Amino acid sequence: MLPPGLGLSAAGAAAIASLFVLYARYQDPALFTPDAAGPLVRMAYMFYVVLAVSLGAVACGLYRYHRARALGPPGLLGTIARATWNGRSRRVFAATFAVYGVLFSLSSGTLVYQPEISFSYHYGAEIPSAFVAPCCDRPGYMPTAIAYITDNVGLQVVPVNLVLQLAVSYLVGLNMALAVGAVSAARGTVGAATGLFIACPTCAGTFLSFFAGTTGGILAAAALAQLQTVLIAVSIPVLLATPFIIARRMGS
Repeated sequence: MLPPGLGLSAAGAAAIASLFVLYARYQDPALFTPDAAGPLVRMAYMFYVVLAVSLGAVACGLYRYHRARALGPPGLLGTIARATWNGRSRRVFAATFAVYGVLFSLSSGTLVYQPEISFSYHYGAEIPSAFVAPCCDRPGYMPTAIAYITDNVGLQVVPVNLVLQLAVSYLVGLNMALAVGAVSAARGTVGAATGLFIACPTCAGTFLSFFAGTTGGILAAAALAQLQTVLIAVSIPVLLATPFIIARRMGS
């Protein structure tokens, strides 16, 4: 039997994976006929409803597991949970999650800010407006939700990018909250700097792609987007392992 909370998170994650696989069956352009457009659009909206519920289940399960470990027996997981359960660590986690999430959104193209382009003039978009594109792309990339918030600010939500953004932002926030506790107990500038650096191994790639993407042109942004994907893929295992490294240092 899984520990309290992990079962709910596992069920939510399994639902997300199943949702991506099932929706991928309807990505054949031949299926996107005028008669099928309405049902596919309704299916796309339902996709996001189920995705939101599944993400909520994952978040609720992680919260319950975190609380159980914080109040449970000692060990590395208990050390991590207790060090990040206090009010200060929660505030650090929330701030890091929000700031990193916004930067990640800008660098990945989820949050679009184009001051030199008028959406209403160049794209004929109604401001504000939103719609869902139900077809057709690779699994995980459809349906895409697009919203025009202002004439220069919009959203382009790709399901796999959304899930990746939330997962990485959560891990970075957890690492930073734990690192702040370790830094508070550390002596010397070197120890503090090391703790903060290892807490966010994806930050360099995000900052690089964000600044170059906004000033370096389309080709540079595309190249850096691919580089960022590689950096994130490599850094996820690091983000998962880092809390245990910091917890060992805190216990030593």
